[in-house]
Amino acid sequence: MAEDKRAARKAAFARRAAAFEARLPGAADRLAEVLSAHRGATVAGYLPIRTEIDPLPAMVRAAAHGPVAVPLIDGPGRPLRFARWSPGIEMVEGPFGTRTPVAPEIVEPDVLIVPLVAFTRGGARLGYGGGFYDRTLALLRARRPTRAIGFAFAAQEAESLPVDDTDAPLDLVVTEAEIILPA
Repeated sequence: MAEDKRAARKAAFARRAAAFEARLPGAADRLAEVLSAHRGATVAGYLPIRTEIDPLPAMVRAAAHGPVAVPLIDGPGRPLRFARWSPGIEMVEGPFGTRTPVAPEIVEPDVLIVPLVAFTRGGARLGYGGGFYDRTLALLRARRPTRAIGFAFAAQEAESLPVDDTDAPLDLVVTEAEIILPA
C-alpha cells in the first residue's frame, strides 16, 4: 500500500505542478459559492504551500460571514488543531512551511477546506502522507457532523487511488472546472 501511495503521489504532484503553472481561473469563486451555504459556521482553510491551489480569496470572503481558521501542526502522529484567522492577522512560520497566527485562538471547525495531492470522483483523497487530515477528520466526525471539502485543480483527479481504512473521505471536491459530489 505504501509503495502504491508513493507512486500515486509522484504522478499527482507532476499534474498539480502543471496546473499551478497554468493558473486557471475560477476555483476560488467556486469555493466561495460552496462556502456561502455555510455562513456562520466555523470554516477551516489553509495557507497554500508549494503548488497547492490557493483558497485565500474564498477564505477572505467567508471571514466576512463567520469564523475562519487555519491549521496548527502539533507534531507527527497528532491531529491538527485550528486557530482563528482573519485577513491581515499577524502570522509566524510554522512546521513544513506553514504559517500560523502569532497569538492563536483555538477554535473547532464545522467545515474543513482540505488540501490534497490527488482525489477521485468517489471522494477519496491522497495527501502528503502524514495523516494529519485523516486523524483530524476522524476525531471531529466522532464528535459531530464535520464537512470535508477537497480543494484542488481538476488535473489532480485520478481514476482511482490506493486507500485504506484510515483515509477519511471527502464530502465534495471543488476545482476550477466544477463542484463534484461523490456518489
